[in-house]
Amino acid sequence: MNVILSAMTAIKKLPLAALALVMMFTAADASAQCRTFTKKRCLPQLEDYVQNDNYNTAVLIPGDEAELELTFFGDRAYRLLVCGHPVLGDLTFQVLDSRGNGIYDSTDKETDHFDFRVANTQQMTIRVQVPKTEAVIQHEGCVSIMVGSKG
Repeated sequence: MNVILSAMTAIKKLPLAALALVMMFTAADASAQCRTFTKKRCLPQLEDYVQNDNYNTAVLIPGDEAELELTFFGDRAYRLLVCGHPVLGDLTFQVLDSRGNGIYDSTDKETDHFDFRVANTQQMTIRVQVPKTEAVIQHEGCVSIMVGSKG
């Protein structure tokens, strides 16, 4: 009797384990696709700025908002680039200081990057918004926040 119960319990757990494996591989595949997208479509837009070797990517859908905290070192010039898959529409982003005060807002600008220099090392928050859509089918897409610097 115990052998039968153990076998039935194992069979019930099998679909759950298989589902967990599928979800893990799907997440890994999405991450790899975003990394490829970033290398091909975003990295060239840093131009003569040297990338900081971090790939800050996420898969987002219309209406999503994401935030990322980054440290910028003093006496350096930076290019902050927000790059998204075209299916998501025109992304907007804001740069906030450590107190939440706005430093930059891309909302009324037709650019996907912000070039700046910091005098002292500081922590900043980058907030990215994906526009909402009324479409019945909402597509997901990669969004990358890249940072390049130069002396």
